Formats: sequence, C-alpha cells, structure tokens
Amino acid sequence: MSEIFTKEPAHLRTYRGIRDLILSGDLVPGEPVTIQGLTDRLNAGMTPVREAIRRLTSEGALVFHGNRRVTVPVLSLSEVDELIFARLALEPELAKRGAEQMSEAEIAALTLVDNEIDEAMRKGDMRGYMIHNHRFHMLLYRAAHTEVIGPMVDTLWLRSGPALRVMCTRFGSQNLPDMHQVAIKALRAGDGDGVAEAIRRDILQGMENIRAIVAESAEETAENA
Repeated sequence: MSEIFTKEPAHLRTYRGIRDLILSGDLVPGEPVTIQGLTDRLNAGMTPVREAIRRLTSEGALVFHGNRRVTVPVLSLSEVDELIFARLALEPELAKRGAEQMSEAEIAALTLVDNEIDEAMRKGDMRGYMIHNHRFHMLLYRAAHTEVIGPMVDTLWLRSGPALRVMCTRFGSQNLPDMHQVAIKALRAGDGDGVAEAIRRDILQGMENIRAIVAESAEETAENA
C-alpha cells in the first residue's frame, strides 16, 4: 500500500506526541506549555500543535488560563480525591473484564511489559517506568473491549500522569508490594476477582502517595500565606 495511505496524519501524530509527554510526566505539574516550545520539541507544525493543545485542554490534561497561558495542571487535594474515587470505581472492573478475555499470548505479552517496568526501576529510569507502567495497565484494560469505560479511564490517566511522575521520583517504588506480579499470578489462575483486587491495591499505592505530596504542598502554602 502506498505510504500516503498508511502514514499517520500530522495532527494525530502531534496529539499523541504531546499526550505521551503528559503521560510520561516529561511535562510536570505547573509547567508552562507553549506552541513554539512543543513545535521545537516534537519537530511538528504550529497548526497541529495548536489543535492538539486545544484538544488536550478540553480533556483536562492541560489548563488554559485567562491570560492565554497554558500549563500542566497542578492537582488540588479535592481533585486527587476525585481521581482516587473514579479510578477505584472504574479500573478494577476493567481489569476483571480484561482478565476474563485475555489469551495466554496476551498474558505473556503483559508479563514482558512488567519485566520492562522492573528493569526501568533497577536503572532508576523514571520515564521508562512511567511508559511501561501505563502500557501494562492499558494492555489489561483494552482486553475488556469497552466503548465507554475505557476512554473515561484514559482521561483519568492523563490527569494523573504528571503527578504520578513526581511521586515516583520522590518515593520510588522499590519498597512497595509488586501488585503487577500479583495480578499476573491471578490472571494465570483465571481469577478475575483477584486481578481486580491487585489493580485496586496498585492504584491505591500510587494515588495515596500523590495525595500525601499534594497535602504537604497545601500545608506549606498555607503556612507561607
């Protein structure tokens, strides 16, 4: 097939590029986002970057300010609590549905991704950890083949990504129970409820640490006011 029919459109490629910067935490909370900066960073045109910023702002992954500035959101304590509630309500259910439909080959692929996560952690590669951690969850969730819940969860990850990177850089995860391994073991045993519980605990581990960071920051701001 001719390349013209297979090449991804520039606007979609640019959107995915900025989206990956957010999900990986390469764009940190509070960081200003400019069209020129992203154009240079992604080697993209100004029009696709402008369209991508508009789309990501509508998804809540970026924030447009009245003075025409665009930044990565800084989560408030109440927003973190909402994210915890929403993620716990949706993701364990997706995990259970995905577990019920995953083939042996898909479980093997998920295991390889988890190995990449472990390798990134050994190297102290936070960006690699973020990328592979997101990929692990999405491989599991997409096996559920949902048309409504899946896109909702996608948006929740966009909201959480930058703060999760801050948390991982600060706390790491070496001393936390490896809930991905627990999930994989449950998958191999055909235990959908066990997979859901492992993912629930995995979400709580990360989000509770994010909450602690945000709460500490709020206290410091109040003391300095």
